[in-house]
Amino acid sequence: MSAIEQPLALAAALTRRTDQLCVGLEQGVAELYDQVTPVTAELLRWWFGDETRQSRTVNFHSGQRQAILNLIVAHEVLASPDLADLYRQVCEPALLEGMRLSDVAQAKNGHPKYCLKMATGTGKTWVLQALLIWQLLNKTAALNEGRDDPRFTRRFLIVAPGLIVYERLLDAFLGKEREDKSRDFSTSDIASFAELFAPPAYRERIAQFVRGNVCAKNEIGLKATGNGMIAITNWHLLSDAGEEIEQDEAEWIDAPGMVADASSVAYAVLPLAPGRAAGNSLETLDRRWARGNPLAYLAELPDLMVFNDEAHHIHELKSGGETSEVEWQKSLSIIAEGKGRRFAQVDFSATPYNDVGTGKRKAKVYFPHIVVDFDLKAAMRLGLVKSLVLDKRKELGALPLEFKAERDEAGNPTLSEGQRVMLRAGLQKLRKLEADFARLDPTRHPKMLVVCEDTTVTPMVTQFLQDEGLHEDDVLPVDSGKKAELGEKQWAPLRQRLFNVDRHAQPRVIVSVLMLREGFDVNNICVIVPLRSSQAQILLEQTIGRGLRLMWRDPEYADIKRENREHINRGEEPGSLIDILSIVEHPAFQSFYDELMREGLVGASGDEDEGSSTGDMVPAELREGYERYDFAIPFVLREADESLEHQPIDVQALAPFSAMSRDRLAALLGKGDTFTSQDLQSSTLFGDYRVDGAAMNVSGYNELLSRLTRRVSQALSFPLPGGNRISPRMERPYLQVHTAALATALDEYIRERLFGGPFEPFADEGWRLLLLQPVIEHIVRVFGLALKESEELPVVGRTEVRHRRLSEVTRIMVRESASLEVGKCIYTRLSYPARSGGLERAFIEWAQTDASVEAFCKISENRHDFARLRYIKEDGLAAFYIPDFLVRTDEGIYLVETKAQQQVIHANVQRKLKAAVTWCERINALPPHLRGERPWHYALLGESIFHDWRQKGARLTELLQFCRARPRATATAQAGLQLD
Repeated sequence: MSAIEQPLALAAALTRRTDQLCVGLEQGVAELYDQVTPVTAELLRWWFGDETRQSRTVNFHSGQRQAILNLIVAHEVLASPDLADLYRQVCEPALLEGMRLSDVAQAKNGHPKYCLKMATGTGKTWVLQALLIWQLLNKTAALNEGRDDPRFTRRFLIVAPGLIVYERLLDAFLGKEREDKSRDFSTSDIASFAELFAPPAYRERIAQFVRGNVCAKNEIGLKATGNGMIAITNWHLLSDAGEEIEQDEAEWIDAPGMVADASSVAYAVLPLAPGRAAGNSLETLDRRWARGNPLAYLAELPDLMVFNDEAHHIHELKSGGETSEVEWQKSLSIIAEGKGRRFAQVDFSATPYNDVGTGKRKAKVYFPHIVVDFDLKAAMRLGLVKSLVLDKRKELGALPLEFKAERDEAGNPTLSEGQRVMLRAGLQKLRKLEADFARLDPTRHPKMLVVCEDTTVTPMVTQFLQDEGLHEDDVLPVDSGKKAELGEKQWAPLRQRLFNVDRHAQPRVIVSVLMLREGFDVNNICVIVPLRSSQAQILLEQTIGRGLRLMWRDPEYADIKRENREHINRGEEPGSLIDILSIVEHPAFQSFYDELMREGLVGASGDEDEGSSTGDMVPAELREGYERYDFAIPFVLREADESLEHQPIDVQALAPFSAMSRDRLAALLGKGDTFTSQDLQSSTLFGDYRVDGAAMNVSGYNELLSRLTRRVSQALSFPLPGGNRISPRMERPYLQVHTAALATALDEYIRERLFGGPFEPFADEGWRLLLLQPVIEHIVRVFGLALKESEELPVVGRTEVRHRRLSEVTRIMVRESASLEVGKCIYTRLSYPARSGGLERAFIEWAQTDASVEAFCKISENRHDFARLRYIKEDGLAAFYIPDFLVRTDEGIYLVETKAQQQVIHANVQRKLKAAVTWCERINALPPHLRGERPWHYALLGESIFHDWRQKGARLTELLQFCRARPRATATAQAGLQLD
């Protein structure tokens, strides 16, 4: 089998190996966890574990996941030092196919080298950043432990194919550029999606590294960085530098009898003299030095990982059976020299191949180091990019379109009639999209991209579009020479306008040749008119790639986009043009279309104007007088706190000890209980002895007072111990502070009030009377009661409540075929699921017809994201839950959840119920004016009981009252019941 017949053998075999290692990855039990470093294992759990994925709103999709895992397995687990070794470990038989063995054995593959084949618009930059973070954190951990791990580095070079991709990468790492040319790091991917990229403990470290170590192309080798580097450049810098280094390092060949050229000798021996002649002007010399310096700096680094974005630019060009490398691939080889496995190359491309041959012998030659294959077909099936539709004419006998410009004898071009037809067709489609999309969402602005055959045609297309009624500002021409023509200062505002086309109504049409074939990452390209005559497959795919990024990413459009894909898969026209890329018919694209059409991935549409571009999507607006049906949901931001305080104890108001006089107490002192010894054999009594009657053994009055204070302070929390033990040491005594004030009050009570008059404890050791059990019990009882009566519970602060109204969302998007007109709701229509939504539809109908329902609304999970409750799932993880409906009746407000009968007893459904009941209890504790003057309840409606009550003619409010969840009875609740 030839290499061309099985071009992606490495990617297929490595994916199988990775999938085997990753069984149980989401649950944290995969074999891969044992074969990677602890840092990598932590990142994998964070990126792909079920627990963390469910707690985030943004995650890696399956294509990104496979790319990250395949590369980690190849580089960290298999640790292949070069491409040939990777083949031998993963798919050794594939080396024998065709010329693959000789290809992978070349010197340029003598280091770890990987290519990630990912379709345009599927998030290659996120994969790049995740891999960079994986390398950075692992190298940092190794350095902290004193290890030298050659698999990891803190030095990175990111190479872009052109200015547009270069600017996009700077935005991704440093943030968008402000008017003063500084960058807003908070808008960077690293900051905006920090929750996705790394666990919280690493985020600050990563942000500091990125902000301090990113070098723009003019800073490489000049900017002082920390222990690492992220150099971002475009390939032109390396290409020119390679030429300079090659010239400087060319060996001088000394041949006998050879007459040396005088100018060559002078150039080699004499110092360069500034001047205008021989390319020695100051500008030329400075530019030459600046170009060579970055390459020399990069070549001297001990380790480096290179990320090549849009890497189809850097590899071989095959012509006439001969192979040659582009210049900047030579520069990469110079940088890699001497580093061995400490140099790694990661290439990203949607089209990692070269076109070879012509006609029937035309074929693609894929790069040999592709380690993952996530192609356009897979992305389209998952709905990660727009679906494709070919706009074809339906007239019988329509002549083929002439897509090439016509030229006169002098070679001056004019637009052909075919090109004019194509442009008019694209313009007509654009106008229809603009009108339909504006009704759905006025902030969405569809755009048309015209790809011209060369720069001489661009102004003609621009003029033609203006002649067709477009304003000058509606058309933005951008071709390959635009930056050189305008200069940096003039190019900057054009670049800003180009990158922000999604946000503005103008321009409506972008006209380009090749400059926008990659890196032009806008979402609103909906129509492409290809006027190029090139048959190169790579150019066709790149052209389509400019319009693949999703425009309608909101979850509420997921259903209609899924139906579009199903229609296309069945060979039918899509029901709408939501996230559909329309390409005007072009002969050069036909084979590409045919291939995708066989896979059920491309549809066709005619040129009539019937139907709506938005299908049956309609906006449900706030109705007039919506305030009557609005819901204000209370959220407790801060609770009012009660502060336990004690007022001073009035000693004179306490009861004295009156059970016996001081004389009788004195008589008891020292007597206590009498015990007699008895012989067990003869029952003879002998040896009477007495036990002291004191309640505690102390050595003086001060110790007595101290222990008495402790006993009183703990008496209200724990029962008093028996015997003469004052009390054990308690972890949580009733009174932990102000014990000095309590001791003072006890002393005052003993001296002035205990015996009904003055009492001096130290006179004749009178304090010993206080050791008797009756006296101790009296003091503790009286002071315990006084301490409790002196309590005050003042409220500190106040309960702070914020209300969020459903009407804050002024409109929601619904499908006309899966929604109902309603009258007792803030919106004109309410939606229900297109699939398995019968129960919700029936609930809407019943609520609308039940006169006892004052107002109701279905809560939109996508728009009313504030109306959510937190609960703990069965697996112990925190999650959010949004009920289905809010219903207001004259006796209460209900959170309503509708469930199929078999789901009612599901563990997580029951946990949601408990969380909702707890929330309602908390809300019902608020003053009535803060909760709509009504109590809040939660009702869980099973499908069976719902239909049973409805068929029997019951009211919906009666069912809600019956099904509302009631909190479990507690001792506190029972104590609050009123007794008749």
